[in-house]
Amino acid sequence: MAERRRWLATLAEERRLSEKTIEAYERDTRQFLTFLTGHLAGPPALADIRALRPADLRGFLAQRRKGGAGARTLGRGLAGLRSFLRYLERNGLANAAGAAAVRSPKQPKSLPKPLTDRDALKVVTADAQLAEEPWIAARNAAVLTLLYGCGLRISEALGLTADDFAGMPTSLRITGKGGKTRIVPLIAAANEAVAAYRKLCPYHLGQREALFRGARGGRLQPAIIQREMQKLRTALGLPDSATPHALRHSFATHLLAGGGDLRTIQELLGHASLSTTQVYTGVDSARLLEIYDRAHPRA
Repeated sequence: MAERRRWLATLAEERRLSEKTIEAYERDTRQFLTFLTGHLAGPPALADIRALRPADLRGFLAQRRKGGAGARTLGRGLAGLRSFLRYLERNGLANAAGAAAVRSPKQPKSLPKPLTDRDALKVVTADAQLAEEPWIAARNAAVLTLLYGCGLRISEALGLTADDFAGMPTSLRITGKGGKTRIVPLIAAANEAVAAYRKLCPYHLGQREALFRGARGGRLQPAIIQREMQKLRTALGLPDSATPHALRHSFATHLLAGGGDLRTIQELLGHASLSTTQVYTGVDSARLLEIYDRAHPRA
C-alpha cells in the first residue's frame, strides 16, 4: 500500500523516530494488513480502511494475543496503527476514530534492575576488564564508565567523537532519541578513562571520527560491549540483569538514592516524560524495603 510507505517515510524524515521504532511499526502494520486480507478474503483497499470498526482492531489484537504476543507488543502495535490511521485522516483518506475507541492493553509494571553501587564500580574499573590487549581493556572500561558515570545509552556513548573530548571537557552534548540534545556533566573518572584509552589506542582518531574503535579499527559495535559485559557477569558473579543498559539504570537509581531530584535526573537521562523517570522511585523504594526486611529486628 503506497500510503503506508509514505507514512513510514514521514516517520523517518519529519518525526525522526528511531530506526528500530520504524521497523516495529512497519512490521505491526504489515501484520494488520495481512490479518485484514484474511478477514476480507482479499487485499484491503483504502475503502476497507475507511470502513474499519473497533471490532476489527480488537479482532487483530486477539489474534496476536493467541499467537503469544504480550501486552507491550500489543500496545506498540496499536500505537503504530493509530499513527498510520491519523496520517490517513490528516490526508483525508480515512477516519482514525475507530482506533481511538480501542483501549490499549494494560501494561505490566516492570522496574529497572540496577547494579549495586559496589558492583557498578567493579564493572567500570580497568583492572576488571578481561580483554588481553591493554588498549581494548581500556576502551571497554571507558565505554562502561560513560554508561554509569553519565547515564548514557550505549548508542550515545559509541556515537561520540574525539572532538567531543577536546581539552578535557567538563560536559558532553549528547544527541539522543528523536534527535533531542542534552548536556550531561562529565565526571573526572570518565575523562580519565577516555584519556587512558586514547593514549593506548593504536589507531588514528580523527577529530570528527568515531572515538571508540573495534579491534580492526572500524567503529565499535554495541554487540562487542554487550559481549564483554556478559563475560564480566560470569567473572564477577553478577546476575543476568547486569547489562550495559543496567549501568544507565544504576546511574539514575544511585543519583536518586544520593538525593538527586527527579527533574534533574529526567534531564540527564534525556527522558521526554517525567513519568518515565519516576519508575526509579519504585526501584529506590524496593531497595529500602529489602534493606528493612533484612536488617530490622522486627521485620
